[in-house]
Amino acid sequence: MSEDIAIDMPTDLRNQESHFSTFDLDYTPPKPGGITSLTVDIPASSRILDESHPLPRWKTPEFIFYYVVALFAIPLMAWVPIYLSSPSHPNYPYYQYRLSPGWMFGREVDNSDTQYRSFRNNILSLSFLVLIFIALKYIYTRSAFRSASSIPSDKLYLIPFFLTFSALYLTGLHGTSIFKIAFILTANYWIAKTSGGSRKGPLLTWIFNVLILFANERYGGYRYASFHSSLKVLDAFQGIYPRWHISFNITMLRLVSFNMDYYWAYNSRGGETLNSTSTEKQRANTPLPLEDYTYRNYIAYVLYPPLYIAGPILTFNNFMWQLRCPIDIPMRVQTRYLVRFLVNLLIMESILHYMYVVAIKDTKAWQGYTPLELSMIGFWNLIIVWFKLLLPWRFFRLWSLTSGIDPPENMVRCMVNNYSALGFWRSWHRSYNLWIVRYIYIPLGGTKNVALTTALVFSFVALWHDLSFRLLAWGWLVSFFILPELLARYLLPQTKYGQFSWYRHVCAIGGVLNILMMVSANLVGFVIGTDGLTYMASQVAGTWQGFRFLLVASCIIFVGVQLMFEYREEEMRRGIYRRC
Repeated sequence: MSEDIAIDMPTDLRNQESHFSTFDLDYTPPKPGGITSLTVDIPASSRILDESHPLPRWKTPEFIFYYVVALFAIPLMAWVPIYLSSPSHPNYPYYQYRLSPGWMFGREVDNSDTQYRSFRNNILSLSFLVLIFIALKYIYTRSAFRSASSIPSDKLYLIPFFLTFSALYLTGLHGTSIFKIAFILTANYWIAKTSGGSRKGPLLTWIFNVLILFANERYGGYRYASFHSSLKVLDAFQGIYPRWHISFNITMLRLVSFNMDYYWAYNSRGGETLNSTSTEKQRANTPLPLEDYTYRNYIAYVLYPPLYIAGPILTFNNFMWQLRCPIDIPMRVQTRYLVRFLVNLLIMESILHYMYVVAIKDTKAWQGYTPLELSMIGFWNLIIVWFKLLLPWRFFRLWSLTSGIDPPENMVRCMVNNYSALGFWRSWHRSYNLWIVRYIYIPLGGTKNVALTTALVFSFVALWHDLSFRLLAWGWLVSFFILPELLARYLLPQTKYGQFSWYRHVCAIGGVLNILMMVSANLVGFVIGTDGLTYMASQVAGTWQGFRFLLVASCIIFVGVQLMFEYREEEMRRGIYRRC
């Protein structure tokens, strides 16, 4: 079973071979230059050996024409939502009440998205918490080193610190609900240990955790008084974030990870060891000694403070191997990551101060909008969805990096730099994608039954996010929209037709269709729902004016896809290989 875990997602355009992480000591990756400096470093990049690449097209007449189109289209795409957000616009009074006082040049800010507002309003408090964590960790480490006869080569000495900080952290967050969390965690651990290597272990694990998700949703995190009236006093202290069951969806993934990793380790031959130069995939796939699957290590992993609230998701094996064989995360890497986070935060603030598209969307204040204006409301709402996930994930990953644990990078491509449905889901919430592949996709058969497995995977993903029909419809739409790409890759493989000049343009047309389908699916799932998409589609595609806009928009997207193709070719010329 452990060998099967290493299988990758299907439908790669090229044959690929893994190489080492950016942080690995025995591998120095090619240094990106020029425009590829924007590429996010991740350990899962792959190298293609002995492959020639076409000459750069950046200065050809074809691409000069593309630049002219881009220089016209991109400013227009930014100007439209700014114009619609002007106080002088007739629709402004319909959504003005959802705006808040801002800090940029006298502008109001659209802080109406509840999910992002909880992060934005608390970012200073979270930053202070991180500083406290770093300071206490430093003091604890110095104390541990003074009491030790020699400096340890591992970081297992940090586990008592993680446990203590987690207990205080969760008590402040959830109050007495920490006992509910502890009960669920203990029950899950009991299932793993009593099942051992039996096949009932994975089955019971999945049944238990899925039932917990449904029960959490149904009973709103439970109240002690509902168990017994004498326990009502415990409901008085709920912490600063009483809705612990909302973030428990992330915790549930760690519970499954521990139980499945333990099951595979129990049935493996054992004896494999790693060192500090091991890759992310090796750490996730290599079983630990059975004595490492203890309750103490389990709790430290599940409640690891930097990743507890929102991830990224780290497997138990990866977490423990990084404590056993610490990897070097240079200060320059952490500093560069901090700068990148701050730049992204400033961009998000600029969008929220100058484009009130969330408020417009929530109040449906789009009466009288042209097809172009409607489409830009949808487009920039998707951009905000991308940013509102990117920023918390990078914040908490940066916190983890400062403590010496390197979790997967979640967002490795900008949302608008995607033309493949499969590639998009590999780069969007990447740590969740890796978790899905390891614990669902491969155990269900993987490439042996792609269509059915994909449908089951996205149904789970939708229900895991929210038990609602809207997201279930999103999951089914995504599954359906992946099928044309799978068919196209089968009928027109790159290995057979890639040398023909027409192939790139045919692929670009396919990329246009992919983008239109992905935008539609994500608008349903995360922005306006099925009713909103129906209205938008009727305005964009149901009139002659809308049809003309759709035709022009498709041509502009075609130009964008061609630029995406060439960007990836430039990455490969510089030794950067991605599957997204």
